Amino acid sequence: MAKKVQAYVKLQVAAGMANPSPPVGPALGQQGVNIMEFCKAFNAKTDSIEKGLPIPVVITVYSDRSFTFVTKTPPAAVLLKKAAGIKSGSGKPNKDKVGKVTSAQVREIAETKAADMTGSDVEAMIRSIEGTARSMGLVVED
Repeated sequence: MAKKVQAYVKLQVAAGMANPSPPVGPALGQQGVNIMEFCKAFNAKTDSIEKGLPIPVVITVYSDRSFTFVTKTPPAAVLLKKAAGIKSGSGKPNKDKVGKVTSAQVREIAETKAADMTGSDVEAMIRSIEGTARSMGLVVED
């Protein structure tokens, strides 16, 4: 018989840096999950990813207080900021441009995000990433 799902917890946790402090501790503590067990498992799974990169994670908590989790790829905005070498996007993206990314960088980001995106093909995903870049005040160059 399948375990009964008690809750789904969605968080963004820095790769390799999960610890019991907020946001992880309070979110999992409410559900009665062993926080240190999650932190160790998450840090082990994100070991190969650059430390500090925010990783979305969906934790499924079962009624017997056990859990499973699925990690996603980092948000497109974070990858674009890293590619452009900027700290944050523009407050007025249509007027103030804060950086540039090449179409090769956009393609690389789209291929990285392919597992999590719903686009039918790579070109659709590239257009989606380009739209994110424009909304952040980045210029996409050929």
